[in-house]
Amino acid sequence: MVDPATPAEEHRPGRLAPFRIPSFGFYAASRAAWGVGMTLLQATLAWQVYDLSGSELQLGVLGLVRFLPAIPASLLAGAAADAYDRRLVALAAQVSSLACAIALAAATAGGWVSLRLVYGLVVALGAASAFESPATSALLPSIVPRELFPSAVTVVTAIRQLGFVTGPAVAGFLIDAFGTGASYLAYTGVTAVAAVCVLAIRLRRREVVRREVSLRAIAEGLRFVRRQQVVLGAMTLDMFAVIFGGATALLPVYATEILHVGARGYGLLAASFDVGALVMSLLLVALPPVRRAGRALLLAVAAFGAATIVFGLSREFWLSLAAYFAVGAADQVSVVMRQTAVQLATPDELRGRVSSVNMIFIGASNQLGAAESGFVAALTSATFAVVSGGAACLGVVALVAARMPELRRYVIAPAPAAEERKPSPLATPGG
Repeated sequence: MVDPATPAEEHRPGRLAPFRIPSFGFYAASRAAWGVGMTLLQATLAWQVYDLSGSELQLGVLGLVRFLPAIPASLLAGAAADAYDRRLVALAAQVSSLACAIALAAATAGGWVSLRLVYGLVVALGAASAFESPATSALLPSIVPRELFPSAVTVVTAIRQLGFVTGPAVAGFLIDAFGTGASYLAYTGVTAVAAVCVLAIRLRRREVVRREVSLRAIAEGLRFVRRQQVVLGAMTLDMFAVIFGGATALLPVYATEILHVGARGYGLLAASFDVGALVMSLLLVALPPVRRAGRALLLAVAAFGAATIVFGLSREFWLSLAAYFAVGAADQVSVVMRQTAVQLATPDELRGRVSSVNMIFIGASNQLGAAESGFVAALTSATFAVVSGGAACLGVVALVAARMPELRRYVIAPAPAAEERKPSPLATPGG
């Protein structure tokens, strides 16, 4: 999937070139801290909800409580990110998250925590995250020049993946050693680090500030997504691939009833996805940038579907581990290509709103994917649910490739010479 370098590309900056820009270092550090914090928080909340209720159903409710209120908040957040200084929007969201975590830590330490309180604060945390994500995603093109953007996305994704792997492990250690309250306090610490790093970011140019947050502004972002094949295709491809091809919800069934490897095997299966994603992240950092992002995205999602089918059919634990490792690796390529294509195909004045729509697509795919897997497995079997989901994922790839040729042909164009001479304005894709 990596294109051979042409003579003009031999002098292209390396993958770590974005770190020559001090603000990119602060941005990457903020994403690492936020990645650790969010996964640490998710693991802590799940543990506390199950500890308080003893009900698997409440774990499903926890996911819905986090996701559903975030949909309207995300649309409003995208408009706010395009209307105000994105650093201040992100900072306000992070401070709000800090306040919620401190309240959870105090309630836990004081012994007056309850499911109702947890769910109420989870709604607030979901809304804060809905504001933080579009604002920070839309910041990156204003920090690095266009020719460094693919490398910047790849590096940030790799760093964030390290955070995703680290967060749950840190939560487990802290809960076991010091209790749930200590885990919440650790979250406040890493979130404070993320906030300080955001404050330190200096943009390549002064953002044009528009003071309009309205339904009209939200509708403008939605219309852009609907009309832009590259953006809509990338989002649609990822969403339906995860809805149909996600096997995460059925891992306990595979571990206990199909592979017969118990809780330890279940943990290894779950970890194999993250390890695959992490290895692929590091590999993408080492390899030259992928120019044909549209083709790479389609191939990555096709590999995701094929590896899912292998996992669904496997009855050997080692093969299942390898297949789910491949699923995670393919998913990581998809994440990098999607983020690169969506950000570069979107004008700067719309990036906040488009990023918010992208976050809704991601959240919907995760929640609906788990529901789809469980529903189909209940009607048929876990094997049929996973294998048919992988096949449906391949079908989605074929359909998107046929119906959205602009995505299939999308190539990351090098920065125009005018932009290289003038570091202030950011050019949109195609000049």
